[in-house]
Amino acid sequence: MIINYKSPGTLEQTRFEKIHSVIFEDPKNASKIVANEIAELIKNKQKKKQNCVLGLATGSSPISVYNELVRMHKEDGLSFSNVISFNLDEYFPMKNDNIQSYHHFMSVHLFSHVDIKPENIFIPKGDLTNDEVNDHCQKYDQKIADLGGIDFQLLGIGRTGHIGFNEPGSNYDSLTRRVHLNYITRNDARKSFYGIENVPTTAITMGIKTIRKSKRIVLLAWGQNKSSVIKKAIENEIDSNIPASFLQKHNNVTFVLDNSSSSDLTRIKSPWKVGSCKWDNELKAKAVIWLCETTKKSVLSLTESDYNENNLSELLLHQSPYEINLEIFNKIQRTITGWPGGKPDVEDTYRPERASPSKKRVLIFSPHPDDDVISMGGTFDRLVSQGHEVHVAYQTSGNIAVSNSDVLKYVEVYQSFSNKKDEELISLLKFNNEILNNKKVRNIAGLIREKESLGATRFVGIPDSNVHFLRLPFYETGSVKKSMPSLDDKKIMSNIISEIKPHQIYAAGDLADPHGTHKVCLDVFFDVLQDLKSEKFMKDCWVWLYRGAWHEWETHQIDMSVPMSPNQILRKRKAIFYHQTQKDNVMFQGDDNREFWVRTEDRNRAIAKRFREIGLSDYAAIETFKRYHF
Repeated sequence: MIINYKSPGTLEQTRFEKIHSVIFEDPKNASKIVANEIAELIKNKQKKKQNCVLGLATGSSPISVYNELVRMHKEDGLSFSNVISFNLDEYFPMKNDNIQSYHHFMSVHLFSHVDIKPENIFIPKGDLTNDEVNDHCQKYDQKIADLGGIDFQLLGIGRTGHIGFNEPGSNYDSLTRRVHLNYITRNDARKSFYGIENVPTTAITMGIKTIRKSKRIVLLAWGQNKSSVIKKAIENEIDSNIPASFLQKHNNVTFVLDNSSSSDLTRIKSPWKVGSCKWDNELKAKAVIWLCETTKKSVLSLTESDYNENNLSELLLHQSPYEINLEIFNKIQRTITGWPGGKPDVEDTYRPERASPSKKRVLIFSPHPDDDVISMGGTFDRLVSQGHEVHVAYQTSGNIAVSNSDVLKYVEVYQSFSNKKDEELISLLKFNNEILNNKKVRNIAGLIREKESLGATRFVGIPDSNVHFLRLPFYETGSVKKSMPSLDDKKIMSNIISEIKPHQIYAAGDLADPHGTHKVCLDVFFDVLQDLKSEKFMKDCWVWLYRGAWHEWETHQIDMSVPMSPNQILRKRKAIFYHQTQKDNVMFQGDDNREFWVRTEDRNRAIAKRFREIGLSDYAAIETFKRYHF
């Protein structure tokens, strides 16, 4: 039974979709609704004196569901005494007490906080011999069958389209078994294992048939990096290369999505294809730019036929093609400025920033100690050269992204210079892959990143007194898993804003990984803005969001575009190079094997090319920003 979910849209709007899906603004709110469905099922089973059999997932997506279930247990009295749980998968080989194991994950996020009986917890065993695996898998499936099947199965989805560890090519009728892991899956897990070379190559997983026998299935997907595979699973034909698409044949499944993960669905990406739209300025701009890309024409070259032949005739009911083209052309052209802090003493009605005050106090928030120069290095340089008082606040230390070998290099140089030998520390750095729980090593790694940052900011031209290292506490756990942000994090960020009283704030708005550091930093920042918005100095403060090293703003979303000359591109590259520990073999590079300076230059050039193709001026590269109204 589906409960508490808002309608996904009209039949017309969802006619391309073969799986029921609902979209939420915030993954936290979505997770609460999913947790509520699970809780209601548990309680209904308790009333009937029946067991509730849950299929549970790991990974970042279900964490917020588990957090809410734990809260309901502690605050609302939700009991798990009748719950029997079966987890989807486990790495192989893997000891139960290893911090990367799913046994450990489930204990940390759910089992150790609720009253589930230990004998009712079933997770595939990763510490078996090869000869024991097949028998274990058969017994796992048989145990589920003996209990009457899974009542509610919670799923995530990998970028390969896998559910559980059923990788592309998995069979529709596959059962619990040992599988080989796809490179992309292993690469996505590299953070937790401190490098892909440490990620197991095999795992034990429930099969597709085991999963689809569940009476109810809810799949969670958050973030931009899931959008492509979500569209394939929901809208394309069933394909064994997208295992999640097999769920199209299940009669009680819901995909629970956020705005980012749903962004490639037809009803979101091009809603004019599915029916009548509520046209606002942003949607109109989105449609016209899409039409330019579809027809390979510039904005001012679009004709009435172009609109009519591409499902956009509705736009012509109130405006002529000429009027629409000119409106959108002007909208985009007016975002372009060489004066990101505002051009002094000019008419600023159609400029992205105010002319006054001519010299502004600017605060750039950078989640990691290099996001500032990677994402807006050209704009940063321009603000300084145009005489604004620029401050940078590095929100986290970024210490876990410094490799053992880099820490070792600095330690050996220091010890050679000072004649102070710490053989225990040297040995630790040489032979232990998981040493960031060592506070001394973390502090050294944090100092390395601070000094690299100072090298970059000195090159750009701001004094050291304008560089602030906040070291937000939520980040300082010594592991990839971070703490929930607290009042201390908010207070630190609130204090720096109140101290500087900026006219402009720049913050990272890249939500490619909604459980990543960028998302946490942005959430804390938004909370602080709400707390401070009544302050007098905030009345004259504008907030600009930049995107990080992962994705860029869509053209229709852009409110300010700052062009860069070839020389400015080189200066930005040099500023990035000061972050030497993040060059070459970066620990948390993601699925893009290019170095950060390469990917950001390619992206900045791609934006300039996009502008050129729709009929705007020809620039070498462009950085873009979206204004946030609070």
